[in-house]
Amino acid sequence: MSDERPWVEVRGIYGWSLPEVEGGTPLAELGVNAIFMSAEVVNREIADHLHAQGLRVFAEFNTLHEAQYVEEHPGAAPVGRDGEPCPPPDGWQGVCPTHPEYRRWKMARFERTLTEAGVDGMWLDYLHSHAAWEQAEPNMPDTCFCPRCLARFQRETGVELPAGDVLTQAASLLGEPRDQWVRWRCGVFADWVREFREITDRVRPGALLGSFHNPWSDEDWDGARIEMLNIDLKAQAQYLDVFSIMPYHARFGHAQDPEWISRQTSWLGRCLGVTGDPGERHRIWPIVQLSDWGETVPVEQVHVVLDHGTRRPSTGVTVFAWHSLRKQAEKVAALGQFYHAIAPVEQAGNRRRARPLTRCPKPT
Repeated sequence: MSDERPWVEVRGIYGWSLPEVEGGTPLAELGVNAIFMSAEVVNREIADHLHAQGLRVFAEFNTLHEAQYVEEHPGAAPVGRDGEPCPPPDGWQGVCPTHPEYRRWKMARFERTLTEAGVDGMWLDYLHSHAAWEQAEPNMPDTCFCPRCLARFQRETGVELPAGDVLTQAASLLGEPRDQWVRWRCGVFADWVREFREITDRVRPGALLGSFHNPWSDEDWDGARIEMLNIDLKAQAQYLDVFSIMPYHARFGHAQDPEWISRQTSWLGRCLGVTGDPGERHRIWPIVQLSDWGETVPVEQVHVVLDHGTRRPSTGVTVFAWHSLRKQAEKVAALGQFYHAIAPVEQAGNRRRARPLTRCPKPT
């Protein structure tokens, strides 16, 4: 791999760790130009340090995956079709998306990070229903049938549920009115994105709003991205700048088929009408797996994975996950080789210099 890919705006890593502040090889020397890190970690000092290296800084913001909050506020637990709090599927504890106090708490934390940390954008994570999909066999229970959700659904849709307990009403919802139930739940999650957009434009105009989200097409897993996870990409598109699908090929059962990455990215481009050409309203920046999580990613796959992650309509790529990858010298070297090879450059003596980056246009 030696061809430049001038359409690739972002060459990122995810999971940057504090030891990088204290010393070591500057990440820019690996061809990296963007860092994604937890909103729980980033602060103004870290952001300024990375900006001084010519790096953009994006914060990953956990939305609806908060076990401690649910433990302290049992009323925020998603309720299953049996009327009981739904156990965390494979340990992934979600939160009821209509819990008002939780939503206010999360929005305040989001606003504080944007106000204080000096980041270039915020990426929403775990913005979907109570589920464990980040594995080869997803675990996606039906939720949330709490009294609050059932009452809101009836009030906002005009659908009247039969009298009775949750067992009766859940059985009814999952029958004939299921399509209305799914559309309503998709709208609940999209409304979270709307409020994040409003905060972003008010507090830090020009900052990007992105989303780390499920990489399935409308057909994969019998349409579960919409039907079970309640992620309506087109509904959220009016508020988002960047879509960062998560095609972790090894983790998700495609260890020998890295081309799956570009197939999913291509599908997303067709779905959203994104081609990867300059001046488009939206961007697609997949986050791809190089670290060993569930399945090993051999060093021989590094270039192949990044090749598929940077094919149009992708205009950026991020590597998952730096905290473990940084200990694998051969992979890091291969990553740096690829990133340098695709970076748009101009000659300056014998040095290669990256061209300036441009931001996505603001919403209209």
